[in-house]
Amino acid sequence: MTDNANQLLATHQAANLILKHKVDRLQVIPELAIKLLRLSCKNTCAIELSVLIASEPALTAKVLSNINSVTFSPYQKIKTIQQAINILGDSAVRQITLSQLLYNKLIYNKADFSFEQLFFWQHCLYVATLARSIAVELNHDDPDLIYSAGLLHDIGKIILETHATVSYSDFIRHCKGDFQPSHKREQQFFGLSHAEVGFIFCQQWHIPKQITASVYCHHDMPDDTSQFADCKHDIAIISLADFIACVQGLGSTTLNYKPVLHPEVLTQLDIEAINIKKLLNSVDNEMHNNCAFFGLKLPNLYRLRASLVKSAIFSSHGNAQQHSLPGNVSISSLTIPHQSLDPDIIVPATLTAIQQDFHFERLIMLNINPRQRSLETSYSWPESLKDGSLQHFNIPIDILPGTLLSNLRERKASIINSNHKDNKILLKPFKVDEFLLFPIVSNKRLVALLYADNYKSRKTIEPQCLTYIAPIIHELGVALANARCFILEKNRAELDALTGLSNSRMFTEFLTNTFQLNLHQLSQIAVGFIDIDFFKQFNDTCGHQVGDEAIIMVAQIMRSLTRPGDFIGRYGGDEFVFVLQNTDKQGVYSYAERIRLEVEQQGKILSRQFLGHQITISIGISLFHKEFNSSEKIISAADTAMYKAKQQGRNCVVIV
Repeated sequence: MTDNANQLLATHQAANLILKHKVDRLQVIPELAIKLLRLSCKNTCAIELSVLIASEPALTAKVLSNINSVTFSPYQKIKTIQQAINILGDSAVRQITLSQLLYNKLIYNKADFSFEQLFFWQHCLYVATLARSIAVELNHDDPDLIYSAGLLHDIGKIILETHATVSYSDFIRHCKGDFQPSHKREQQFFGLSHAEVGFIFCQQWHIPKQITASVYCHHDMPDDTSQFADCKHDIAIISLADFIACVQGLGSTTLNYKPVLHPEVLTQLDIEAINIKKLLNSVDNEMHNNCAFFGLKLPNLYRLRASLVKSAIFSSHGNAQQHSLPGNVSISSLTIPHQSLDPDIIVPATLTAIQQDFHFERLIMLNINPRQRSLETSYSWPESLKDGSLQHFNIPIDILPGTLLSNLRERKASIINSNHKDNKILLKPFKVDEFLLFPIVSNKRLVALLYADNYKSRKTIEPQCLTYIAPIIHELGVALANARCFILEKNRAELDALTGLSNSRMFTEFLTNTFQLNLHQLSQIAVGFIDIDFFKQFNDTCGHQVGDEAIIMVAQIMRSLTRPGDFIGRYGGDEFVFVLQNTDKQGVYSYAERIRLEVEQQGKILSRQFLGHQITISIGISLFHKEFNSSEKIISAADTAMYKAKQQGRNCVVIV
């Protein structure tokens, strides 16, 4: 067995030890993406590419949607993949498709935010775009293959995050404050680096050799005896693109370390032949177009002068030190908003991060109340401000100067100072000479404003800080939109759409959790079923819309008579459930009787609306018994009691 074969076998065995599943069972990227990667060569047939993409209708629709954006096709609507290839070329269509496939599979599939998947994707997209541009500049014979290699070069990190027994997030937390290059620390932590894990993946799925070589060797160039010795030029392009991305703060993680460029990269590539200034401008424009497809925004604070990048390339072998970003903005400030889906966590953490980077003395988030036409205080930094009066920060929108209102309509940030006489009406209540007001946009809607000042030191707010804060505020807006979507989806999954009560799934979950309590606590619970009497007949006579009104009436009565902490829900159809805690037979009977009487009285009042029908309910209740060793048994007992109530003439309460 050759040395290369021995090395492959050893790496494969090591990977199986650190991953949750065997390597051959890994499902990392879609099969279609693998087929596209295998097609990533200059001789790909356009018809073959078209047929391959069109085999996935959902993907085709997404790709065509992207292609029909103003960026690609401002004058005509492209309806088919073949038409897209004819107009744009197979290269552009392949790039869009492959990027879409990888983004859909790799991003936001795990709720552990130490490994910042937003930054990971921007890094991969940037490296791919930059590497392809470098390849074109150097007259490479297959720039598309280099693009694919750039997208996949860090695939090992995603595999470790999602498939390793100890995740990449764990590694990041372990390495906090360590400035050694991450791939070396990975070997110490996992036993393998992300490059080696990525190499195993590429071998398993028969990814083209040049891409595999770039995944495996983009940190350490292969020697002349390596199986990838003939791929050094391709590897060097990916290494250079990766390095340039990292020196601009566009790394794939938030780990702080000074990137190091392998010296052989400079012997493989003619750096002087590359117009770095032109290259970075071109890639920057393309990145902003690409990021728009994925709802991302590449922060403009990463724009460094081309001369600085070029200087860093030739001086990359100094001592490792902490890498900082322009404007003293930390990477964590941009990722803090994405560390939760709870606004009570998102906003205070973001305010704290902004304060740490810019040293404002007071930060306040002002929500827009459209009904009251005012700005209202919702969060502040420091927290101690809440102990004092923040009422003077509640601003009627009508008193805002016209210039400020105009800026807000255009989503522009402003520094309000005494240079304009109309601003004095705002400065006086806050007892400051100037303050910053930054619009927070969520789902294209202006939802809040960030207020910041230096009310003690009277330090001047530099206009340049608006540029640096903009990406942080953008990410906050995206995070708030995500939080709102999450809450809506959570409510949709947990609440009954008609009544707003919890649904049957939440009832089962609540009762299952309740049965984890100790025996004494369980002895004080009761479960009840409520059924509207003769509801089918009522529904058939009055119609479903009136039937829905009766269901809503019962739900509202239950909600008004139930204590906080107790559970009420709609079980389905005309059936409702409740779970009372800290109660006894008399307590639960009194509760059920109040609901029954209130429904009966409301039913009489609304009988005209219900075409003469008087709504009543039957209630069955089961108190906990020591023989109930599962929640299913108490549910069954309560259900049986409810049917006994119906047998006893309805409109009554039965307890078992």
